Amino acid sequence: MNYQLINDPKASREARLSALKAGVGEKPGPAQTTGEVNNHIHTIYSFSPYTPSMAALKAREAGLEAAGSVDHDSSAAAEEMLRACASLGIGACVGFEVRVSLTQGPWGPTSFAHKKLNNPDSVGILYMTVQGIPKPQLSAVEDFLKSIRAQRFLRIQAMTEAANTLLTETGFTEDIDFVQDILDRSQYAAGGAITERHLLAAVAAKIIQGFGKGPALVQGLSSALGIVPRPEIRAFLGDTENPHYLYDLLGVLKSALLPRIYIPPQETECIPAQTVVDFARSIGAIPSYAYLGDVGASPTGDKQAEPFEDAYLEALFEALARIGYQGITYMPPRNTPAQLKRVRDLCTAWGFMEISGVDINSSRQSFTCPEVRSPSCRHLVDSTWALIAHERLCSLDPRWGLFSSKNPLAGESLASRLATYAAAGRALDHRHPEASAIHLAENLIHGRIVYGKS
Repeated sequence: MNYQLINDPKASREARLSALKAGVGEKPGPAQTTGEVNNHIHTIYSFSPYTPSMAALKAREAGLEAAGSVDHDSSAAAEEMLRACASLGIGACVGFEVRVSLTQGPWGPTSFAHKKLNNPDSVGILYMTVQGIPKPQLSAVEDFLKSIRAQRFLRIQAMTEAANTLLTETGFTEDIDFVQDILDRSQYAAGGAITERHLLAAVAAKIIQGFGKGPALVQGLSSALGIVPRPEIRAFLGDTENPHYLYDLLGVLKSALLPRIYIPPQETECIPAQTVVDFARSIGAIPSYAYLGDVGASPTGDKQAEPFEDAYLEALFEALARIGYQGITYMPPRNTPAQLKRVRDLCTAWGFMEISGVDINSSRQSFTCPEVRSPSCRHLVDSTWALIAHERLCSLDPRWGLFSSKNPLAGESLASRLATYAAAGRALDHRHPEASAIHLAENLIHGRIVYGKS
């Protein structure tokens, strides 16, 4: 298996996929799968150590049965992710993540304009995902996101100047070069986004260059920047042989330094939630709110312990339903059982599809998520398979989307539709998903897929 080529961000998509396909016969997959799935894996098209081909391979090697890409402001990974998963014989789905404004709703100004929702950096702004994008709509998605990427580009460029001012004031002599250190190391020219993590990675590189790795860097963070990492992170940064060094340092900077250089986005970048929801529904995709919940200890080490949307969750879910959201996505490792039960109950009350996935954007993170195998979370695995079936069937005909009013199962409850689509997703031939979807569609239209049986 040519891991270097498969994970080479400078190689072409076709070269990576060819290397993956050639290597599949050389190295069989795991003898057993875990039964787990993850449909929220970031790739190089936002910020991640993994190309889509490598993300799919890492998922398969971890025993996952399905994987999906979700990048910030971009769906450029989608085609490669779908084809890579097909080569590996695992299920696949694609989406994107975007920040939107919730200051206005269809009824006028909302009560959330000055409240922190699921975005640590701004009030009145929320993260959402658009899941289950039908393949014929991927070009429309890229066109829709183009201006958002451009606006974020300009803001990160301005934040780079703020970062350089801060570094100069604290004794660093070499500025970050936006083109060489950020733009050229991103996938912006190929439809990817430039994010705050790209800037923080450049800051981290300058800090490593200035202090070196190990105890000297930990001391330098404290004396020059006033940053004292948590004990476990100090141990990581004290280890000069740590293979995840850049990502560990980046996590510290996201929590402790980013607020000092952050420039809030304008509504030209964080467009109204209603606009994205309407677009997602128009292409047959599923607009979903990304529940964060009050944070105690961040599993990725890049969020401070602080309250978010839990204090007004009922009112928020009501607003989301009125705007037209169809799903709620959340990450079981990040929340307490009480938080998860509350979200599940509210999803049932408002008819939201529950979607799960752990956002992978660091080499330290594991692709496995044992929490989804617990009895209280098993339905999230079914939801992923339903999402996969939705994507394949809706790619053939918009009528077969999970939430389409013209779906032959539209009269059934959401729970019944999800059960049916989960069975359909599992029944696909994942090496030839598009061809096998035609057979599933024939069964669906003739009523031979009912209540989870085909």
